[in-house]
Amino acid sequence: MSENALNLEFPALPGSAEERLTSEDVLRARDRPKVLKTRASKSSLLLLWLLAGPGVLVMLGENDGPSMVSYATSGATYGIGFFVPFILLTFLMAFVVQEMTVRLGVATHRGHAELIFQRFGPFWGYFAMGDLVFGNLLTLVTEFVAIQAGGLYFGLPSSLSVVIGVALVLGSLAFRRYVTWERALLGLAAFNLLFVPAALLAHPDGTALGQALATWGPLPGGFTTTFLTLVLANVGATVTPWMIFFQQSAIVDKGLTRADVPQGRTDTAIGAVLAAVAAVATLVATAPLFAAHVDVSQFASGADFATALQPLIGTTGATLFALGIIEAGLVAAMTISTSSSYSLAETVSARHSLNLDFAHGRLFYGVAIASTLLAAAIVLIPGAPLLAMTLTVNVIATLLMAPALLLLLLLANDREIMGDLANGRWGNLAGGTIVVAISIVGALYGVVTVFPNLLGK
Repeated sequence: MSENALNLEFPALPGSAEERLTSEDVLRARDRPKVLKTRASKSSLLLLWLLAGPGVLVMLGENDGPSMVSYATSGATYGIGFFVPFILLTFLMAFVVQEMTVRLGVATHRGHAELIFQRFGPFWGYFAMGDLVFGNLLTLVTEFVAIQAGGLYFGLPSSLSVVIGVALVLGSLAFRRYVTWERALLGLAAFNLLFVPAALLAHPDGTALGQALATWGPLPGGFTTTFLTLVLANVGATVTPWMIFFQQSAIVDKGLTRADVPQGRTDTAIGAVLAAVAAVATLVATAPLFAAHVDVSQFASGADFATALQPLIGTTGATLFALGIIEAGLVAAMTISTSSSYSLAETVSARHSLNLDFAHGRLFYGVAIASTLLAAAIVLIPGAPLLAMTLTVNVIATLLMAPALLLLLLLANDREIMGDLANGRWGNLAGGTIVVAISIVGALYGVVTVFPNLLGK
């Protein structure tokens, strides 16, 4: 593909000084002839296979350690009822948000952090980055909590599990090709579906599950502080700021263009469906703990869920659950650390691509390495409240989401950069509704925090 053809396919952002091709652009261009040839042959499934990746990864990556613990806690605390349809609703919200991200990425060919700085200026740029870095570091800590918890179930010392996790996360950065990195992570992310056979081994009541979906099932115990916390934790398990930053940068690094928007949407929808299935399966797998009246508030980590489930769903089911927790932590650690790398490098106008070698991407790779090592070190602090930390991270993610969504909506409506890919009436209605809903739930949580006796425990 010629340089002129590339410039037409990846135009410079209005007002941007970055107009020259880089080595990363050349590497991306190597993948485009196959895409163009497949599109010309009208082989839709092969085209989707070539272009899929960012959407599936961001959705399954968000099915991370704290998310699976949130779903498990919901199932063990409330059983099959309210939270099954609620989880499906949150993934619909996630699709709406990430679909805007797809269009923003292909329209501008810029990462989210870079775009915020260019369109809103340094104040909002640093505000968004502070939001992201704070949330990402906390979340990365909990991913190693999940890896540690899964290892504990198999009798591995905490330090060994964390060291192995760190080695795998850092090893994933050695591919030096975005496409190779993406395909390797997709293979690992498929193991998120281990929660499905674990749920089947719990022998769920199909009638009760269908009734929950049809009637938005009963809520045992009523509207309490515990319920509100789990609502926020489940929202934070599916809609978080890092997802926006990661998917937009991944779309740019993969080289998707305006012609690829339909496949980008489908990729995101497939990811949402797969992640929703795994999330509901996690809740269903832990529902026997609710029936057995097990008090999960006394659990110290995710490993306790697998141990408590063993006499209820068998050794095989508990083993699958523990392996799923490990996978959730690993994939999320790889994607979240990369999200931080993309965003911080974009902020200081440094080169940012998984197509870079280490010599040319010291800052990009250095951020991922440093954040991974710091998070792992925090996890190994003796006596840290790991389960409470895991649940709290998702609550914090929800509280940080409203400003991130507002900036996303403003960018998606900026016709100067979006052109005909800008949000329409229904996109703005859906996005605005999500912002309002998250803000209301967050405000309610703030009130309950200030006035703890307002609701029952």
